[in-house]
Amino acid sequence: MKILLAILVFGVIVVVHEGGHFFAARLCGVKVNEFAIGMGPAIFKKQGKETLFTVRLLPLGGFCSMEGESEDSDDEGAFNKKSPVKRLLVISAGAIMNILLGFILAAVVTVVSGKIVTNEIVYFTEDAVSCTTGLQIGDRIVRINGKSILTANDIVYQLRNDVDGVIDMQVIRNGQRIDLDNVEFALSVNTETGKQVINIDFRVSSVKCTAANLLPHSLRKTVSTARLIWISLVDMISGKYGFNDIQGPVGIVNAIGEAAAVNVSELLDFMMLITVNVGIFNLLPLPALDGGRIAFIVAEIIRRKPVPPEREGLVHFVGFALLMVLMLAVTYNDILRIVKPSDADAEKAVYIGGMLLEK
Repeated sequence: MKILLAILVFGVIVVVHEGGHFFAARLCGVKVNEFAIGMGPAIFKKQGKETLFTVRLLPLGGFCSMEGESEDSDDEGAFNKKSPVKRLLVISAGAIMNILLGFILAAVVTVVSGKIVTNEIVYFTEDAVSCTTGLQIGDRIVRINGKSILTANDIVYQLRNDVDGVIDMQVIRNGQRIDLDNVEFALSVNTETGKQVINIDFRVSSVKCTAANLLPHSLRKTVSTARLIWISLVDMISGKYGFNDIQGPVGIVNAIGEAAAVNVSELLDFMMLITVNVGIFNLLPLPALDGGRIAFIVAEIIRRKPVPPEREGLVHFVGFALLMVLMLAVTYNDILRIVKPSDADAEKAVYIGGMLLEK
């Protein structure tokens, strides 16, 4: 069941991503030779006016094959014949559609739940420390350690990633912005990792979802998710997170099953995280990704001449090979984690979503 759900979730995300490329290509007059869902041998084919639509055996990814995309073509509808601006639009459309899907899913989840979690503190837990060092009931948290807070999830992320339990915060209290330096939280030690973690000792309120606050909240949630992905990538590059913290396909399939076991809302919320992640990741300027292709087009604009297709193709081929090696390594690590889960993994599962909700 987990595998079937994962195929469904990723199938929708792939269709949206490749559909973005397809419709942008058609809008810009680019000829699309094939629109495929999945990889490997085709199990279903439907010839359109100029595009072959296929479903392939392996439910892994998909592609939108355009005329003149990987080699020069004299066809007037060839990708290589279009202006750099049009090519940028076609290449970036897939990631843009993934992020737009995330926005739609955020709105759907909010409507289903019927409420919006705010950043306003409504009570403190027993033996709370933060209320003795600056925080008060009614405070609306707007910044933590210099980072703006868009949603309650931002509060969780910033606090769970602090190491000393002393936080600089900015809150809105009685309509005024107040800087609170050195707000203290109690610390506990994770017995598995030996690392200290903050005990979040307050809870925030929720308000009823209305037509007026639905779209602004959905936008904030989408922007927050995209920003957290970038922050996480920077933290990985800086060494704050290691290879064992990366979750691959097997781990994601397992997480999809766990989310679905809770309710449909949790599944859609996790799907929102995945699709925004796919969109942001694809925009990274790495070979074989959309962001890598965008980088070559930008270089063409700056140089005023295109990079030879064979050189660009070689760069993307090497990048794709490296990504596959990384994928295999991450998948192996996922399997080990499932076979022998650690206390740290269990703790991560506990802190997914809602830990600040008003009881």
